[in-house]
Amino acid sequence: MAHQAQEQLQDAVGRVAADLGVEAAALLAVVEVESGGRLHARIDGQNEPLIRFEGHYFHRLLPAARRNLAIVAGLANPVAGKVRNALTQAGRWKMLARACDIDREAALSSVSWGVGQVMGAHWRWLEYPDVEALVDEARSGVEGQVRLFARFIGAADLKDRLNANDWAGFARAYNGPAFARHGYHTRMAAAHARITGMQAARQRHALAVLRLGARGEPVEALQ
Repeated sequence: MAHQAQEQLQDAVGRVAADLGVEAAALLAVVEVESGGRLHARIDGQNEPLIRFEGHYFHRLLPAARRNLAIVAGLANPVAGKVRNALTQAGRWKMLARACDIDREAALSSVSWGVGQVMGAHWRWLEYPDVEALVDEARSGVEGQVRLFARFIGAADLKDRLNANDWAGFARAYNGPAFARHGYHTRMAAAHARITGMQAARQRHALAVLRLGARGEPVEALQ
């Protein structure tokens, strides 16, 4: 992840973590693993969140009359994974556009959005007024993506697991029963160790450069 993007992510996570009441380093570790080091894709000249289209959701959410259109278009199937995503984000956004032509609300609900890959279908559970509001949050920028993810963590009652650094418990609840096979818990633990190690190193450096009798903003920040 580029340095500027990393700083942008750290700032956004710091603010959102404080509001949510979780350790910033823990939330940042999960975001880094879930995002795979990417915060957005460039689509039609603007930054957009990363998405994944789920054809089995689309099949379930569509009314019968429109479901047949989606099946013929290769966008809906009752079996998870049968509708393959495009390899590129540009291709996935084109899939979404085609699905929106059939049924916009069902299409937006059938996509996982942003750094936390939160399903649009969760909009009621997450207390958004509609799926458009959830999507607007994800598309508003990096901090919007993190806010959406944090709202899911809060609604799913996962804050205590994050603050306890219970990576297996968090990954089991968030990533599903196959979490261990994909190493989500070990990757999150490794990211957290690296992040906290870097924070400790910066603090030691700050202590080293301050001298007895020093005053001003550096001292206040350290305090």
